Amino acid sequence: MLERFLKQNKFNNYKDFLDNYQVLVPEHFNFGYDVVDAYADIQPEKEAILWTNDRGDVKHINYAEYKRMSDRVASYFEQLGIGRGDCVMLILKRRVEWWITMVALHKIGAVAIPATHLLTDKDIIYRCHEAEIKAIVAVGDAQILRNIYAARAFCPSLQHCISIGPLVPQGWENYWQGAMMAPKFVSKKGQNNNTDNFLMYFTSGTSGEPKMVMHDYTYPLAHILTAKYWHNVHENSLHLTVADTGWGKAVWGMDK
Repeated sequence: MLERFLKQNKFNNYKDFLDNYQVLVPEHFNFGYDVVDAYADIQPEKEAILWTNDRGDVKHINYAEYKRMSDRVASYFEQLGIGRGDCVMLILKRRVEWWITMVALHKIGAVAIPATHLLTDKDIIYRCHEAEIKAIVAVGDAQILRNIYAARAFCPSLQHCISIGPLVPQGWENYWQGAMMAPKFVSKKGQNNNTDNFLMYFTSGTSGEPKMVMHDYTYPLAHILTAKYWHNVHENSLHLTVADTGWGKAVWGMDK
């Protein structure tokens, strides 16, 4: 896979690296189609995600399953009227649905806004106003749901609140039920531009209010450098980033 996106990936020394490291940027690059679905085509049984929790639950997801799941969720979002350029906030902790949802949003051209579960109702209102957030996908934990519920009436752009469970309040969308009932997904491959909005983070707000930081579709290609030449990830690596998915490290540390 790496050979598709690097002119040269082995180097004799640091000077060789500085002189010859070059990312090959395809036209209409989309991580969902050009990496996840590409692996599903060439190595469908290759493990994409190994997920576990402190209760000992384990989920093994190969690339064929990853493609199938992200396609279902992408189709479900389209049924809700979510599409290109729409902002969707994710409060998913480190549930497996975070990886699936991120790729699903990329496939339909929507903008993912990962967010920490520590947000209060005021934090949610602020982000909804600033980014005109259309939907929130959240873990069905009581406190998170209460904060979103308290904020919802003050967020005119917010059309859909979606829970992955276990709790799905009345008036909320059921993530997995919706995904399982969605029609077959029609690929949007080739429809996004490299300069389209792809991923938005809010800064921590250390001084003043949090600021929106937008990334375009080429952002994952920039982190080949991170994965290969900093984290030393190789074809058969198992990599864990200890970070909540509301932080930027979750994207450039976990999506390998």
